[in-house]
Amino acid sequence: MTLMPPTGSLILADAPFSAEQESWLAGFIAGVAAAGRRETAAADTPSATVDVLFGTQTGNAEFLAGELVAGARARGLGGAATALDDVTPERLAAMSHLIVVVSTYGEGEMPDNAGLFWEALQAESAPRLEGLRYAVLGLGDRGYDDFCQAAKLLDTRLEQLGATRLHDRVDCDVEFEEPAAAWTASVLDRLADETGATATAGATTTTAASTAPPAGRTRSPWNRRSPYRSRLAVNRLLSSPDSAKEIRHYEFDLGDSGITYTAGDALAVVPVNDDALVVDFLKQFGASGDEDVEGGRLAEVLSTGREIRIPSKELVADLVERAPSSELASVVAHGDRSDLDSWLWDRDVLDLIRDAGSAAPGLDELLPFLRPLQARQYSISSSPLAHPDRIHLTVASVRYANAHRRYEGVASTYLADRIGEGASDGTAGVYLQPNASFGVPADDDAPMIMIGPGTGIAPFRGFLHERAARGAAGRNWLFFGDQHRRTDFVYEDELTQLGEQGVLTRLDLAFSRDQAEKVYVQTRMREQSRELYGWLEDGAHVYVCGDASRMAKDVEAALLGVIAEQRGHGEDDASQYLADLRRAKRYVRDVY
Repeated sequence: MTLMPPTGSLILADAPFSAEQESWLAGFIAGVAAAGRRETAAADTPSATVDVLFGTQTGNAEFLAGELVAGARARGLGGAATALDDVTPERLAAMSHLIVVVSTYGEGEMPDNAGLFWEALQAESAPRLEGLRYAVLGLGDRGYDDFCQAAKLLDTRLEQLGATRLHDRVDCDVEFEEPAAAWTASVLDRLADETGATATAGATTTTAASTAPPAGRTRSPWNRRSPYRSRLAVNRLLSSPDSAKEIRHYEFDLGDSGITYTAGDALAVVPVNDDALVVDFLKQFGASGDEDVEGGRLAEVLSTGREIRIPSKELVADLVERAPSSELASVVAHGDRSDLDSWLWDRDVLDLIRDAGSAAPGLDELLPFLRPLQARQYSISSSPLAHPDRIHLTVASVRYANAHRRYEGVASTYLADRIGEGASDGTAGVYLQPNASFGVPADDDAPMIMIGPGTGIAPFRGFLHERAARGAAGRNWLFFGDQHRRTDFVYEDELTQLGEQGVLTRLDLAFSRDQAEKVYVQTRMREQSRELYGWLEDGAHVYVCGDASRMAKDVEAALLGVIAEQRGHGEDDASQYLADLRRAKRYVRDVY
């Protein structure tokens, strides 16, 4: 047998070696090269891997999870970001290092993509986790009683299952960026120290703010602290003038912002308080507005810096302590949160101050109890394929009155009344709030079932325009309703046209007060039980948008009832069927 040197050999053709010697030398050289490659690969292999799990309702937790992964890789750690509901108990038990970023929504509830994970973690069959080191970051709003409750529950349960806390939990308020960045840097630095990880060349490891955003989304220069001044191009009344509601259609010009959005995203609008309310505030305290507070004029602070409509929990507690015999103190003493919420519903900060009388705090004592004025997020009601240069919103203006005063929603009436010619420069501060989990199916042939009464129709208008622009063949079924068809059927002409074009396959309407017995979207769902289940069996994606406190719960109960009735295997089977839809991202909600 003749031995020949391998192709690409480094041995010169006229070298004074026999064929056998050349073959041996070629093998030796190849072995040395392979060993070098193994050493290089070993140097590039992370010394440890951190699993970053997120539970999100609006996208902030997912974005932070992406930053955590980028920060981990910059420190020489392996990492991947995964939604909590995509992780099984078995996979969790195999993890060694875990970071959880989770938001809380509603009354202390888990976000939609964390509910299944939480159920599995609570079960008696949940695995022991003695080999796991973990840390939890919570996102929430201190304005709610159950601030960061989802993070607190997960943190406690992981410890109960035997996991070791790598770092203390931090609960972030709505202004989460700085505390989240500091916590992230601290956790990742500790992980790198423990595992002996080495930062990659040129990597910055001091703060998570320097890391890259999640794949597929580009970090926008526009955010809460630096919003884009967008021109409000359209402000149109959608509902009838004699409707009990005022629903408006808005269009914001994206101009040179570079903002790119996806159907299903939200737009955050930075509001300005009503001048009349600011004046009433100043009169209450005998102030001119020119006083210097927090490095600015008092009037400006009250106008753009502080929430002066909705009383904070801290203010309520302070007023109860100051005036223990007041009506407010009596309501709080009952300990019923729903009673307190009901009592506060048509009262604002100014009402509470006036009711407290001589016991009320002075202005300098009050200011620390006024929360920062926050942007309001609205579901986008357009598609970038149909309207790439504008973002559309569909918003109900909040207006009501009692025997003493008129009240107006901060952001909804800012949009309706206080932007435009004669009112301002015609622009408002806005920034995009991506929602990666709420969007049109990637499969253009997949059916869609959309359930959105009232302004919940907003994202589904965008979905339908998206599918029309894509030429998607999938069937589309919309459940929509409100109080009266004559006055509240918003976008009727558009929906009719989409139906005629074959985009909107089916439209079921529920106008609750057009007949003696109230009819809601969940009523229509039950009436169409067989066909609705047939769509599910055909692979339909189900979307729900609107009120979280009642509508979304009633719709889910109706959906479970439809599934149980059609399958005939009981409630447990229906719950498992719906859980499978959630896990497959075929049942998603945009609720608030």
